Amino acid sequence: MRLDFAFTDLSPLQRRDLRFLLERFPAPADHYEAIARQGLPDTLESMLRSAWVAEAVLNKQQILLDVSPFLLFSVLLRLVLPDHRSPAERKVLNYVANLLAIFARSDRLWRVAPGDRETYAYLVGLMAAAAEEPDASRRFAIHAHIGNHTLFLTGLFSHWLAHRHRFGRRPVSPSWYLDAGSGHYGEAARQSLAKRLGLDDVLLRLAMRFEHYRDALDRMRRDHLAMG
Repeated sequence: MRLDFAFTDLSPLQRRDLRFLLERFPAPADHYEAIARQGLPDTLESMLRSAWVAEAVLNKQQILLDVSPFLLFSVLLRLVLPDHRSPAERKVLNYVANLLAIFARSDRLWRVAPGDRETYAYLVGLMAAAAEEPDASRRFAIHAHIGNHTLFLTGLFSHWLAHRHRFGRRPVSPSWYLDAGSGHYGEAARQSLAKRLGLDDVLLRLAMRFEHYRDALDRMRRDHLAMG
């Protein structure tokens, strides 16, 4: 089973992303003192946090950006969480940017793994599947998917969840999703596969600070995405 969500570095960046970054790299000054004052970024991380990349991504005149969803979300997450600079925090940002990118595809949100025939329209079905799954690797993937799924929904569609609960008379409240996401991230972090993949700390951080990252996605939606 291929775990397409299990990335905590910048390896999902594509060739077109690197071209986008390099083509917008500020022109060098004409003498060393001016170059020193420019403080040009010298790593991919510093490029993603640079003002000139943020300006290029947010430029409303550019209707279509020739970048991957991963680059777009990487830049936007660093805008709404500018203080997340430690190596551990950057891993979480990269993980979340990647899951947003893969869920941007048409039906990936409803499948535990890419290529799965079975889809899940409701979290209760996923929870039952996790409880009944005998295979440890698949069980880990289901727990992680529940966390990813709920972070995506509560972060980008909190208004829809609240409206459905209030006016659709749905018994599941938005707070239920928060508890489910945090709990299943925690369960995924405890699985042995999480440690082997280097995801245990990332998943534990998401479990312990689920609302913090949910709020960051909500700010990203409101400030930078045309999602209502």
